Amino acid sequence: MSSLLTNSTAMTALQTLRSVSSQLSTTQNRISTGQRVSTASDNAAYWSIATSMRADNAALSAVSDSLGLSAATVDTEYTALTTVVGDSGSGLTKLQSLLVQAKTAGIDRTKIQADITQIQQQMKATAGAATFNGVNWLSTTAATPATVNLVSSFSRVGGTPTTGSISLTVANYSLYTATQGGILDKVSGAASVDTISISALTDSAADQTTLDGYISQVTAAINSVAAAAADLGAVKNRISTNTDFVKSLMDSVDRGIGQLVDADMNQESTRLAALQVQQQLGVQALSIANNSSQSILSLFR
Repeated sequence: MSSLLTNSTAMTALQTLRSVSSQLSTTQNRISTGQRVSTASDNAAYWSIATSMRADNAALSAVSDSLGLSAATVDTEYTALTTVVGDSGSGLTKLQSLLVQAKTAGIDRTKIQADITQIQQQMKATAGAATFNGVNWLSTTAATPATVNLVSSFSRVGGTPTTGSISLTVANYSLYTATQGGILDKVSGAASVDTISISALTDSAADQTTLDGYISQVTAAINSVAAAAADLGAVKNRISTNTDFVKSLMDSVDRGIGQLVDADMNQESTRLAALQVQQQLGVQALSIANNSSQSILSLFR
């Protein structure tokens, strides 16, 4: 039946063309964004998961930055501690050898004291200079916190986020404090390592005993500073390991997000070509359907 009022063929062709155009628009959007799920309307579940994972990755990026800052701080303190321990020509190691040398009968202890004083001043300057971003654990003040927490990780289970940290007790590394309770300024016996003076000592048995006490005191300081440096060295290794893990974890999360929302460009390019052909054919079919009503005019000639 031919009708002027209802052209069912044209209606079918129009519906097909609309469907093809809609699919073509979706494919073009995927190609332009590179994502098959770019909005919640594309796939609400996947979009929600991807959004949460992106937020987690942003938090991991902040952890990575924090680890970098922590690594720099720890490295600064570690370097200063190893400098204070010194070697045969500097630091506590040199101070110990000078004190042993001072036990020699008849030696000029005033000249030895001149070297000792320079070492004491250098160690104090080294501790004071061990500052990074305003943080110094070796030469502390009353405002220095007793404990510092270095952010090391972030995780989220369900809706509960957890931030991990490395907790350090500053007193374990303090060489000088405002209350003279540090490793080098804490008084033990007659003096602290920072205030040892042998200029007035003689070869008497009492003074030799005093020298033995100073040597023991410096030896204990060497052990304490070395232990502090070893502890910070372990912290350095932990931070380095955490940094590598966080970066790998961020890459893993990125891959996971990509598997959820990224478009397969090979598939989309093939689909685009097919839909473009279907669109052209749909336009042609609609044109033919619209022209079919012209044949009715021949019946009235």
